[in-house]
Amino acid sequence: MDTKLKIGKYEFNSRFILGSGKFNIELIKSAIFEAEAEIITMAIRRANTSKDNILDFVPDNIKILPNTSGARNAQEALRIARLARELSGADMIKIEVIKDSKYLFPDNHETIKAVELLKQDGFIPMAYMYPDLSAARDMVSAGADAIMPLAAPIGTNKGLLTKDFIKILIDEIDVPIIVDAGLGRPSEAAYVMEMGADAVMANTAIATASDIKLMAKAFKLAIEAGRMAYISKLGKISEYAVASSPLTGFLD
Repeated sequence: MDTKLKIGKYEFNSRFILGSGKFNIELIKSAIFEAEAEIITMAIRRANTSKDNILDFVPDNIKILPNTSGARNAQEALRIARLARELSGADMIKIEVIKDSKYLFPDNHETIKAVELLKQDGFIPMAYMYPDLSAARDMVSAGADAIMPLAAPIGTNKGLLTKDFIKILIDEIDVPIIVDAGLGRPSEAAYVMEMGADAVMANTAIATASDIKLMAKAFKLAIEAGRMAYISKLGKISEYAVASSPLTGFLD
């Protein structure tokens, strides 16, 4: 029997978090329905306009996950998070603190400080980070309710470049591990779920597909298949060939 995804005080049936940053606003609803996601991200700058407000396109049963995109340090992340809470009422927040403008790697050091500030302010912080065990432990100690390691540089669709480091986090960190950024194929989403990741977030791989709705559904099914494989416990790998049928007695 599977369990629900628990993040802070919330529980979810779906383990697919849908990013919205690169979607045409008109396609967001259809992608949600195909993905059957229960959480969708929101950059605060997309809600803070009078035209094409993303909140107008998201069904009421979907949990909004604002992010602090644009923050370069912990204090800026706190300001953006507070603004997001005023606009959407959301207390779950994805912390993104990025000073690197070329590779867009998150700043783990500032993210740790941001987690502490946001936790003290009543948020449920979910920390986007470069997969590093020491940093992840510090984020959890600071109050992170989920750790969101990148699989590859954001927006690249390059896949599981940090696979081995993500597996260490899965094995050592007690809060949910949500693989975020860089996944390009549904098969990669299935793989990280087989490894034991708690959820997957995808955006670019879906938004840049020729058929967005079909790709959203493909990711949904891949995540579900990977989760089922994980909880059913994968078969052991054998060093030598093992016949699937008996090799004795068949000529008697």
